[in-house]
Amino acid sequence: MGGIRLIAGLGNIGPEYEDTRHNAGFWFVDALARREGASFSKQGKFFGEVARLSLAGESVHLVKPGTYMNRSGQAVAALAGFYRIAPTEVLVVHDELDLLPGIAKMKLGGGHAGHNGLKDIQARLGSAEFWRLRLGIGHPRTLELTQQVVDFVLHRPSREHRAHIDEQIARALDCVPALIKGDMEAAMHRLHSRPKPASTSASNPSVKPPGPA
Repeated sequence: MGGIRLIAGLGNIGPEYEDTRHNAGFWFVDALARREGASFSKQGKFFGEVARLSLAGESVHLVKPGTYMNRSGQAVAALAGFYRIAPTEVLVVHDELDLLPGIAKMKLGGGHAGHNGLKDIQARLGSAEFWRLRLGIGHPRTLELTQQVVDFVLHRPSREHRAHIDEQIARALDCVPALIKGDMEAAMHRLHSRPKPASTSASNPSVKPPGPA
């Protein structure tokens, strides 16, 4: 299996969504671009903002889809098709309700669990066998909040939770060189063996809202 050649961070466009939980994927690729001295530019043929960087001796593409969340697959499929990138060489970074803030997990394949960005990417790639970096944002029920899921993901996390999310992003960034080299086991071991706060995860109801979510 080859290394990662395309990293897609999921989020919603527009300043009103910039700091909301659903934009955790954008936060990750923005942080990676800053770390590597790369910058994003809008590219219409790829339906979003794209950056290119050289990491671990390899060329890697970053993309922030310029569509709403439920059309994220347009950008991912366009880039993957143009550069002949296989689904197993794609890493999609997204917010994860089933994990608390401060916890990040990575896996290959799986379902979309009601996440409309993942659902669209799976449909447009014609495969679920792409890598996912799941950045925990918590679930309103687990966090003892009364918000509906759709409302929860489209609002800002608390200052404490944002700090935890930023910490998990920093840990995940340290795993990227191994991912680019194709050493997935080493990357996952490094990410998953970090200390985790004691807690339980909550189930993620299948929510299919229109537009941003």
